[in-house]
Amino acid sequence: MDIAVSSKKLGLKERYALMTRGLGWEPSYQSIDDIFPMDTFEGIMIHDWDAWEDPFRLTMDSYWKYQAEKERKLYAILDAFAQSNGHLTVSDPRYINTVKLFAAGLAPLEYMSHRGFAHVSRQFRGVAPRVACMMQSLDELRHAQTQVHAISNYNRYYNGMAEFRHYHDHLPYLQVARSFFEDAATGGPFEFVVAIGFAFEYVLTNLVFVPFISGAAYNGDMGAMTFGFSAQSDEARHMTLGLEVIKFILEQDPANVPIIQKWLNKWTWRGVRVITLVAMMQDYMLPKRVMSWAEAWEIYFEENCGALFRDLARYGIVMPPCVDQIRKERDHLSHMAWCQFYQARGTLNFQPWLPTPEEMDWLSAKYPDTFDRYYRPRFEYWAKLEAEGTPFESTSVPMQCQVCQIPMFFTEPDDPMTLAQRHSHYKDEQYHFCSDYCREIFDDEPEKYIQSLIGGHEVFKGNAFGPDCDPTAEGFDPAAAVLNFWRINPDRDNGHFSGSEDETNFNLWRGLAKTNS
Repeated sequence: MDIAVSSKKLGLKERYALMTRGLGWEPSYQSIDDIFPMDTFEGIMIHDWDAWEDPFRLTMDSYWKYQAEKERKLYAILDAFAQSNGHLTVSDPRYINTVKLFAAGLAPLEYMSHRGFAHVSRQFRGVAPRVACMMQSLDELRHAQTQVHAISNYNRYYNGMAEFRHYHDHLPYLQVARSFFEDAATGGPFEFVVAIGFAFEYVLTNLVFVPFISGAAYNGDMGAMTFGFSAQSDEARHMTLGLEVIKFILEQDPANVPIIQKWLNKWTWRGVRVITLVAMMQDYMLPKRVMSWAEAWEIYFEENCGALFRDLARYGIVMPPCVDQIRKERDHLSHMAWCQFYQARGTLNFQPWLPTPEEMDWLSAKYPDTFDRYYRPRFEYWAKLEAEGTPFESTSVPMQCQVCQIPMFFTEPDDPMTLAQRHSHYKDEQYHFCSDYCREIFDDEPEKYIQSLIGGHEVFKGNAFGPDCDPTAEGFDPAAAVLNFWRINPDRDNGHFSGSEDETNFNLWRGLAKTNS
């Protein structure tokens, strides 16, 4: 008689080891270098792939279980928010422009991250990092889907969101975020993971999700708040992956240290340039504010990232030199950006406004050394022009930096009254930059950045017109043709918020929701 033998239930560590180390094999008829050609050309030396340790040790069965539970809770709240006309419960109709900025500027980045990690998960010859990148790729796809679902409720009622994916590809200001990911994806696999795992996940995630999602909750947007908090547990794992990759590489060979230092220098700067959009949103676009950009920077970069670089100091890593300039720009960044967006509102998919006197008092209290001196007079002058019926507006497409692709509105770090412009020559062409650090990045890889697709440049090249446009036709209006190509409806998707269709409809609908008429 056979006696049934019960197999011992494997623990989490054993199951994770089987999923990672147990899936690897030594090739017999192909060279390992031919199978994985991309994890060596960057110069990174890896001697022991088995030294990789994922502190989460997440197995596939656990992953589906946790994510399914989060999905059930998330969509229950999203459905309730939509069915109860939750869009009318936000604090102020101006807040809806924050949703537009997030939809077009940040949600597509999640999908770009998904594609990047799906690609990278094929490139590492170590099984464990391949599995970790595959799990993050799945997370990023989920984030893109949940964010679009949360935002889609607003698209039913308000302008400027229906073509968010097209805007992401073509509008000049949105190329800032897009170029960040395209830059990372066109690097090698190690640089991609450092760029996204460090600059996007560790530096940007806290400065994007915490202020924005807290701001959503503070302003009554339960849909955005819910997808943000649903994603936050994933983001903790992503930050850990980025740090694990950095430490893993540094511990493998001393020759990796200067390569990692160069990447940290580059991607800290590139990440902070993208955060310009977040700084502006935080100080100007949230009717009910959680904290200022300066306060968020102190907490989430100076303290958190400061601790990270102190931890990495034992490997020979130092704080990137660009941090000194970032500190100088901290009290100017959001104000410079909002001034640029206000005057270039014809090129946007949302509608800016001038801060009220009460909001300017708040900004003055948060930025006592800069706001009243440099920015309040500008806003008061523009308010005077609006009252006179002659609002100020820029009538041209702004010049963009060749690297970060931000319109060149930044001032000199030590002189807020002088515009910062840098130039570099390559192959008999002159290229323009917003800072010394963008120029340094270009000079290190010029063949890469001369291929940048700059939205403003495409307009002047004639590439921002539809196929049916005839620029030689009598009465041809190039500005109208460009907006048509961008799929922007003038004065509905852009222009002044005050008196806009969105403001009018919101006030009408909320009024009806509170009356018996």
